[in-house]
Amino acid sequence: MDVRHLELLRELRDRGTLAAVAAATHRTPSAVSQQLRTAERDLGTALVEPFSRGVRLTAAGAILADGAEDVGVALAGVRARLDAQLGEPRGTVSIGTLPSAGEALLPGLLERLRGSAIELRLDDFDLAEADYAARSMDVDVVIAHSLAGDVPSGAEQLVSTPLVREPIDVALPSDHPLASRRRLHADDLVGTRWIGVPEGYPFDTILLAVENHTGERLERRLRLRDNHLVEALVGAGAGLALLPRFTTRARAGVVLRPLDGVRAVRSIVALSRPDRRARLAVRTVIDHLVEVGRHLEG
Repeated sequence: MDVRHLELLRELRDRGTLAAVAAATHRTPSAVSQQLRTAERDLGTALVEPFSRGVRLTAAGAILADGAEDVGVALAGVRARLDAQLGEPRGTVSIGTLPSAGEALLPGLLERLRGSAIELRLDDFDLAEADYAARSMDVDVVIAHSLAGDVPSGAEQLVSTPLVREPIDVALPSDHPLASRRRLHADDLVGTRWIGVPEGYPFDTILLAVENHTGERLERRLRLRDNHLVEALVGAGAGLALLPRFTTRARAGVVLRPLDGVRAVRSIVALSRPDRRARLAVRTVIDHLVEVGRHLEG
């Protein structure tokens, strides 16, 4: 039984189409189809069947796809023991992160890895909460966040490691009437105008909670992703905003105030597939990220 065939079936299960598998593995769809035919010949059974305009796994294919994860974990465990015997973790670890969490965590991680045999490959993306789990197919570690808890929506089948819990504060123009208060309550926000985030993004759940608490709708004048752009627009008087405490820089004309009355804290977590998490280098990187997060929390 060829491990590469098992991996192909898992990729097809997770990505859904031959074209998506081909794009992710940098091959042509015909090359992927050829490997599927080879796998079916070697294993003596049909692994896919026509479905709609594409294909889907047969019962046998689904069994093998599910088994690919167990095999991957076992192989990664063997490699981890070998690395430990050789004296240190080594290899490339790929990380995908939302920008604000990466800004808080990655400098400290790089400092801790200096001189080690681990090399990082980094990517950044800003997504709706439910979309972070899918990125674990492409990288070893996804640094994601959730306003609901330590497991982002859709990531229940992944290994989720809490890194840090970060308060989300209200950013106001320094001349705003509420800026004179040391803390704000959800009731104080009735009638205010906001620079929000796209619908489905975690910070929006805080404004929804405020609306549920007060029974009053908050006006979102704009919906933007980039926190630093939002900071600038708050300073220009465009509205109030929610910003993460650890990475919001001091800016003239802008003040931050803690928010009471609703849950206003996000969990920043490291997500990994179990087989990727089993690698010693990946576990080492996540352990370092936990230490960086602990330092941020003070």
